[in-house]
Parts: sequence; C-alpha cells; structure tokens
Amino acid sequence: MFNRFFKKAVIPFLVLVSILACAPFAAATPQPAETLNALYTSAAQTLNAMATQGVTTVTAQPLGTSTLSLLSATPLVFLTNTPVPPLTTVIRCDAAAFVSDVTYPDGAVVAMGATFTKIWRIKNMGTCTWNTSYSLVFVSGERFSASNAVALPGTVAPGQSVDIPINLTAPTRNGNYIGYWRFRNASGVLFGVGNGDASVYVDVRVAGYTVAAYDFIARACDAEWTNDSRDDLPCPGTEGDDRGFVVVRNSPNLENGRSLGNALLTYPEKGNNGFISGKYPNFRVESGDRFQATIGCLERANDCDMLYRLQYQIGNGDIRTLGQWREVYEGDSYPISIDLSFLNGERVKFIFTVFTNGSSHEDFALWVTPRITRQSSEPPTATPTSTGTPTATPTNTATPTATTASYP
Repeated sequence: MFNRFFKKAVIPFLVLVSILACAPFAAATPQPAETLNALYTSAAQTLNAMATQGVTTVTAQPLGTSTLSLLSATPLVFLTNTPVPPLTTVIRCDAAAFVSDVTYPDGAVVAMGATFTKIWRIKNMGTCTWNTSYSLVFVSGERFSASNAVALPGTVAPGQSVDIPINLTAPTRNGNYIGYWRFRNASGVLFGVGNGDASVYVDVRVAGYTVAAYDFIARACDAEWTNDSRDDLPCPGTEGDDRGFVVVRNSPNLENGRSLGNALLTYPEKGNNGFISGKYPNFRVESGDRFQATIGCLERANDCDMLYRLQYQIGNGDIRTLGQWREVYEGDSYPISIDLSFLNGERVKFIFTVFTNGSSHEDFALWVTPRITRQSSEPPTATPTSTGTPTATPTNTATPTATTASYP
C-alpha cells in the first residue's frame, strides 16, 4: 500500500521538476497570477493523467502451471499449541516391591550341603490383598533343593510388608549359585517385583571341604565277609585262599598302570560263579552324603572278568541295590559317585560284593579309596591308618586281551 502511494506521489513530482528544469532560463521576474494559475492547472492535469494511466495498466496475470506446481510442492507449516495429557499412574491388583534381604544378603557364604533359611521383606503395592492362596514359586537358576512353591505365611493388605521365609539346602560343590523366584496369585498368574517382571533371588557363595564321613578301608574288618558256603571269612584274609579273601593294599597299580590310592582287594571264592561279600555295620547317612570309589582290575590280572555290586539295607529290611558294574581287563578303571541324600537320617548297612563271571581265575577286584564323603566347613582330619597287610602282586605272563567293559 505504501509503495503504491509513494509511486503515485513522487513520480509526478519528479516529472514536474524535469519540466521546470528544461524550461529556458529567463530573468527572475514576477509572473502574473493568472499565468501561475494556468501553469498549476496544467501540471495538475498532467499528474492526474499519469496517475490514471498507472492504475489502468496494472492488470492481474493468471499463474502458470509451473508456478502452481512449485507452490503445491512446498509444504505449509502451521504452528499449533497441542495440549499434553496429564501423567497417569497404572494401578494393578497384584504388584510387589522388594524392601530388603532379611537374611543371607547377596554374596553371603554358606557351607557345602548346609541348610539355611532365606527371608525376603516384600511390600504389597497393589490393590488386592494377598493371602495363603498366594505363593512364591521357583522360576529358574539353582533351586537349592527347595519345594517348587512356598505359600505366603498370612494375609498382607495393600501397603503392608511381609517377611517371606524359604528353607534351602546348599549344593555340595564350591561355587556361586543364584536362584530366581516370583509370586503367583490365587488364579495361577505369575507376577514379580518392580514393574512386575523382576524376580527376587537367592545369591550365595558355597564354600567348604570334602571330608570322609566313613572310610570303608579303615573299617574293612568291621564288616562281615562271606562267600557262598560260609559266613565267617577271616579279615584280613590270606591271598591264595580258595574260599576267597579280602586284604588292604597300599597304593596298588590298576590295570592301566596307575595308582590312585589305597584299596580293598577282594577275590571271590575259587571256582565258577563264586562270590565274596562284606556287610558293614550301621552308618547314619546325612543329606549331601555320597558314596565314592574307583573300581578296576589289579595290574597284570589279565584274565579278570567279574561283576561288582553295591547294595544297602536299612535295619532288617530288604536288601536293595545302589549299582552294579561289570569289569574286565581292558586297560581302564571306572569312578563311582552316588548321591545318598535319599537315605538322609537312616542307619544304613552297606554291602560290597564281587561275583565271578564264569571262572574266578585272576578275578582280583580293587575298590580304590571307597568312602562316604560329606561337605564340611572344617578341613579334613588325618585318615585313620588301615590294619591290612600288604601282599604281593600276582604275576602272569599272558598277553593282555582286548576286551570291552560293560556297565548296566
């Protein structure tokens, strides 16, 4: 608007100035009034004509196609004020928050095989009341021999906290162990702490020593040794006795030429399908106890072929088998490790038996370091000295045969 007005006002003024400037110079004499009026009128008419001409020559021009395309390709941005919704809190029926570890905080040390009680303090952050239909359930990691689900101890209203105990048993090997648990409501739906997807957990370090709770070599002559024809074989026996015999050997070589420690050498009654058996007195088993030994033929007993059997008896009950293994002279020995935790608290008699598999020729059966091991926070004490009498290794010049051991 201002530019248009400026053009209409200034341009005629400049024209007038040009006309006046182009007039011939004359003497500065006063002009009569009518002459001046006529001159002003002529100038005014000239200005009006120019102004009218300027207005009539400005016409609207249609926009070309290329101009429309350019305009349509340019996005139009409109600034608006978008309202932000208020923050809302999601309220759940079942929600929980971890408060603290009442016992055994993360990294606590427990002895191998020891029993302990973990307690968490948890707050009910939901709108529903917990009761004994709610439980803490195992989801992953180390279960520590606990039940898969433990019911909550009582009613917990929203906003209240509860101490949740669970009885656990540490593994029987050193190391760090973690077990994860979550909550389960009366409908069987799992939920955790925090946002509902986090577990509470047990995080402990197991440390201790493996000790011999019972040494079958040191107690060899406390056992009752028998064969198929008599119940009172002497202990220690005499090598070469046709009735069979048991002696303690100090670090004998196995069929692979290696020595793994002291051993019981048991030989069945001479003949076909004979055996020798020893029943030990009662021993009270604890959770975590293991029977451990290595079995194999005596070095150079090339023709040995026999069946090992380990059994147990509680009181005067039935005799049950823990394991049975066939062994032949093939150049190797075999470790045995059996978890006895299922016998926890029982007074058990263990029975060692070796059967011939056909002829008893060279059936020199070794039970190397047979013992019941237990985990303890105290280091092991010295092993009692055995009362067995070392005997000579049998000699045989036969060439070893390539046979295969078979273990049921």
